[in-house]
Amino acid sequence: MATPINNRQNERLGQEKISKLLLSLSLPSIFAMIVNALYNVVDTIFIGQGVGDLGIAGLAIAFPIQMLIMGFGQLIGIGSASAISRNLGAGNQDKAERVLGNSFSSLFFLSGIFAVIGLLFTDFILIVFGATDTILPYARDYVRIIFLGSVFFSFAVNLNNIIRAEGKAKIAMFSMLIGAGLNIILDPIFIFVLDLGIKGAALATIVSQFMSFLFILYFIYSGRSEVKLRLKYLKPDFKITGEVVSVGFSAFAKQSTNSFFSVIVNNTLRIFGGDIAITIFGIINRVLMFLIMPMVGIVHGMQPIVGYNYGAKNMNRVKETIKLTIIIATGFSIVGWINGMLFGNFIIRAFTDNPYIISEGTKVFRIVIALLPLVGVQFVAATLFQALGKALPALILSMLRQFIILAPLVLVLPRLFGLETLGVWLAFPLSDLIAATITIIVLKVQLSKIYNYVNTQ
Repeated sequence: MATPINNRQNERLGQEKISKLLLSLSLPSIFAMIVNALYNVVDTIFIGQGVGDLGIAGLAIAFPIQMLIMGFGQLIGIGSASAISRNLGAGNQDKAERVLGNSFSSLFFLSGIFAVIGLLFTDFILIVFGATDTILPYARDYVRIIFLGSVFFSFAVNLNNIIRAEGKAKIAMFSMLIGAGLNIILDPIFIFVLDLGIKGAALATIVSQFMSFLFILYFIYSGRSEVKLRLKYLKPDFKITGEVVSVGFSAFAKQSTNSFFSVIVNNTLRIFGGDIAITIFGIINRVLMFLIMPMVGIVHGMQPIVGYNYGAKNMNRVKETIKLTIIIATGFSIVGWINGMLFGNFIIRAFTDNPYIISEGTKVFRIVIALLPLVGVQFVAATLFQALGKALPALILSMLRQFIILAPLVLVLPRLFGLETLGVWLAFPLSDLIAATITIIVLKVQLSKIYNYVNTQ
């Protein structure tokens, strides 16, 4: 007999109208993602105004490290979310709770090791990541504090994904809003009022993430979660961990390749453009994240619907969800492109009063986002394969744009025809074109399999 929890899950994820369900699950995530990205933008603006252009450059060097920390949270969180949603769809409550318990023990170990290594080898890591002699002191002051609080950051990311897998998108939204909103409030206090400079920005980030983590932990222990955190399931189960990591590795690969891509860009810009070029990239990278976040939010809403209905063998709902998500994600990417093209100069001005950075940064920004409308379908495809539990294609699609295509282009183009820094910027739209073409082909193959399954029933 189905449990009351599974009945509620079936009524919602398995029966509710797809358009209504997708919006109800994704809108909280979209809103939270936008606020979270806004915090990153505001954080950079405060550093630019309170510390200066070298502060932004230091943030650009430290940012790949923050992406790696987030990557550990997604490695366990997205893999666990996929396993939990599929097990709830199949009516396997006990297995879902074992996944939750193992996600805690696995992430504590991984993030703890990462923090220790980071604190022991801070300067070496920052130099490898592209810090110049002038940028290094700013990056060091920021990232050492980030390392100290990295465990809480990873857990907040992990648990947000698990909560969304239950269909509790509003709770996930509130946890992200707590972190982002508190950070926006604390930034000016720590940077300007307490005169902590770039250390204040890092401290604001860690305090905010800690409060977000406490909120999610309270929710799980309150009994309102569909899956319970049981002490007996904290003991590592390597079979579950292997399943979680195999699926979540694609998300980790995406985050880590984003990180290593930033390292490649920073080092290439250090050679061809110096501190100013790194500062421009630091600004554009933050703004680009803001434009992309609505697409991330909509695929977050898609994942539990696809995962649950795939587990329940309801392929018509899987097909309908994918089509609608592609339309919405592409719409978001077009809106982001239009705003970036129209208001690029105004956006760059918010970060700095340096006339050269404003002029050059505006030109670079428009080059980088030239083919942004093609990005939406790439997010949908990568998340689709994660939700289906297909680890290899999810991994390949997650790595495709940044690591497989964009990183080699960044290394090669600046050295061709005397392009130098222009070659770095041109690599972005060219990689969008190539990656979107490959992604569409792979996606059509998977959709045809789903259609064939539907037609044979």
